[in-house]
Amino acid sequence: MDFIGGSRMRPGMRARRAPHGRGWPWRALGLLGLAMALACQTAGAQSNPESRQARAREDQTALREQIDALQKRIESSESSREDASRALQASEQAISDISRELAELDQRQTTLQDTLRRLDATSGQQSKELERQQQALADQLRAQYASGLSPWTALLSGRDPQEIGRELAWLAYVTRSRTQALDDLRETLDRLADLRRQTDAGRRDLETVRADVQKRRQDLQAQQTQRREVLDKIRTRLAAERGQEKQLQARDARLGALIKDLDVEIARAEARRQAALKAEAERRAREQAARAKAEKARQEQERARAAEQARQVREQAERHVREAEAPRTEEAAPDQAPDQAPPAAGTARGDSARSEAPKDETAKTEPDGGFPGLSKGLPRPVRGDVQGRFGAQRPEGGIWRGIVLRAAAGTPVHAVAPGRVVFAHWLTGFGNLLIIDHGKQYLSIYAYNQSLLRRVGDVVARGDEIARVGATGGQVEPGLYFELRHQGAPINPELWLK
Repeated sequence: MDFIGGSRMRPGMRARRAPHGRGWPWRALGLLGLAMALACQTAGAQSNPESRQARAREDQTALREQIDALQKRIESSESSREDASRALQASEQAISDISRELAELDQRQTTLQDTLRRLDATSGQQSKELERQQQALADQLRAQYASGLSPWTALLSGRDPQEIGRELAWLAYVTRSRTQALDDLRETLDRLADLRRQTDAGRRDLETVRADVQKRRQDLQAQQTQRREVLDKIRTRLAAERGQEKQLQARDARLGALIKDLDVEIARAEARRQAALKAEAERRAREQAARAKAEKARQEQERARAAEQARQVREQAERHVREAEAPRTEEAAPDQAPDQAPPAAGTARGDSARSEAPKDETAKTEPDGGFPGLSKGLPRPVRGDVQGRFGAQRPEGGIWRGIVLRAAAGTPVHAVAPGRVVFAHWLTGFGNLLIIDHGKQYLSIYAYNQSLLRRVGDVVARGDEIARVGATGGQVEPGLYFELRHQGAPINPELWLK
C-alpha cells in the first residue's frame, strides 16, 4: 500500500507530491556559496605569506641594483682613483668576500652534519623495525607450518563441515594478517631505501662543501699575503695621507656624500615599498569584500533553506490534521518525521577553516610598518676600549664623527638594532664598510672591518653577527669605527649605547 507523509493512503485519496523534494536547489546553492567563501578565505591565507616573501625578494633585488649603480658612481670618481689607499681595495674586498663565503659554507656544513645525524638515527630506528617485522612474519609462518593447516588439508579432511568452516575462517584471518605484515615490511624497506639515498646524497654534498671550504681557505691565505705585500709598498704614502688634514676632510666628505646618496636611494626604496603595501592592502580589501559578499549570500541561502524546511513541516502538519479528521478505514501507521534537508555540508569545517590564521613566517622580513628607528640603550656592536670622543679634535686634524672600539682582528661585530643592510662594500679611508638602515632616517655605520658577512638587502635582527673586526682602509691597528646618523647628520653614539 502506498504511503504519503508517513500515513497510509486511504482509498479515494489523491496522491500528492511530496513537497520536500523542492528543497534541493537551495541546499546546492548553499554549498556553492560556502565553497566560494572558503575558497576566498584559503586563497587569502595562503597568498599572504607568499606575497610577502615575493615582495621582500623584489625589494632586495631592486635595492641591490640601486646600490650597485651608486657604487659604480663612487668608484668612477676621480678622487677615489687618485687615493693611495685605492690599491688596497682589491685585496681587502676579496678577503671580505672569501670570509663571507667561508662563513656561509661553515653554516651549510653544520646544517648538513645535523641532517646526517638525524638521518642516521632514523635509519637505525627503521632497521630495528625491519628486524622486528621480519621476526614476526617468520614466527607466523613457522606456527602455520607446525600446525599443518592449509585450505586443501582442511577441505579434504572429511571432518565436520562446521569445524572445517572455522578452520578456513581462521586461515583466512591468518592470510590477511600475513598480507598486512608483508605490506608493512615492504613500506619499511622503501622508507629505509629512501633514507639511505638521502644519507648518501647528504654525504656527497658534505664532501663537496668540505672541498670548497679547503679551497676558499687557501684563497684567503693567498689574498692575505697579497694584502701584506700591497701594504708594504704603499705604507709610506698611507702614513702621509693619514697625517694630512685635507685627506681626512676628503674622506669625511666622501662618507657624507655616500650617506646623502643612500638617503635618496632609501627614500626610493621606501616609496616602492609603500606602493607595494598599498597594492597589498587593496588586494586584501577586495578579498575581504568578496568573502563578506559570499558569506552574506550563504546566510541568505541558509535562511531561505530554513524557511523552505519550515514550510514543508507546516504543510506536513496540516496534512496530518486533515487526515486525522477524515473517517479512517484502517488503522493509521505511526507518523513519521518529515525528511529534512541535511545541514550544509562542511559548515563546521568552514568555521574551523576560517578560524585558522596563516602561520608566522620564519624568514626575516621588514615589518609592514617599516623599521621603528633607534632608541637609547643600544647594545655595543663590539666590546672594546673607546678611542676618540664624538665631536673632539682628532690629533691628525678634523673632528671625530664617531668612535673607534679597539678589539682583536676577527672579533664578531653585531647589529645594534633591527634593520636592512643598505651598503656593504669597500670605501676609501674606511675599508670594508657596512651601513644598516633602521627606519625613521636612522643609520648605523660599521667600518674598518676585516670581512662583511651580510649583503645589501639582507634584513638583520638586533644582535645578529654582521661583520668581523679588522684594520682595512689603511688602518694600523684593528678596531671598529662606529657611527650613528639621523637625517644624514652624525649623532653621539655614546649617548645611545649602553
